[in-house]
Amino acid sequence: MFDISPAEWTAILLSLRVAVIATLVATPFGIALAWLLARREFWGKSVVDALVHLPLVLPPVVTGYLLLLSFGRRGLIGAWLADNLGIVFAFRWTGAALACGVMSFPLLVRPIRLSIEAIDRRLEQASSTLGAAPWQVFATVTLPLALPGVLAGMVLGFAKAIGEFGATITFVSNIPGETQTISSAIYSLIQTPDGDTAAMRLVVVSTVIAMGALIASEWFARRATKRLHGN
Repeated sequence: MFDISPAEWTAILLSLRVAVIATLVATPFGIALAWLLARREFWGKSVVDALVHLPLVLPPVVTGYLLLLSFGRRGLIGAWLADNLGIVFAFRWTGAALACGVMSFPLLVRPIRLSIEAIDRRLEQASSTLGAAPWQVFATVTLPLALPGVLAGMVLGFAKAIGEFGATITFVSNIPGETQTISSAIYSLIQTPDGDTAAMRLVVVSTVIAMGALIASEWFARRATKRLHGN
């Protein structure tokens, strides 16, 4: 039952690789956008907020298809990247990371935004009064206080990326060793004779990773609450 085959290990390691890359690349953008939504008022803010959360409500296949139209070899962005920079996303593991990053982005941004909104603005104002530049206020006051929320968002985004399926298989297909993650490997196994045992192994692995990520996210959220309340 627990004798994991080389092909299964490949899918597991690829899933971890894709999820880690997607989370690390998306985090700086998530922090910037979370700060913008938490600290600034501007025309169209509700539209930006809706766009951030759109992947949560759109069918994942729709998101994957939009990525294919945009970043495919013949897409507006994808064609330029391939011709000028030699970067190809479609049907590559990098495309899987892109799809996972897009799908997990709302879960990354939300905890960071809530953490920033919970910070007492008087602390930031005091730092500004002492002569700190806006970027210094952010780097020395806002970001350290919001760090538990940032970590919680990263863990949630990682967990979502591990389990992503619909957008990924639409954008990069299901190529063993290249784009076949845990989810797509399970999908293939349940459609093959005698694949139930292998599929169950991957289900157990996926469940353990997801549970660990959720527990870690809850721990970071509690740390953020205690820190902001001075406990």
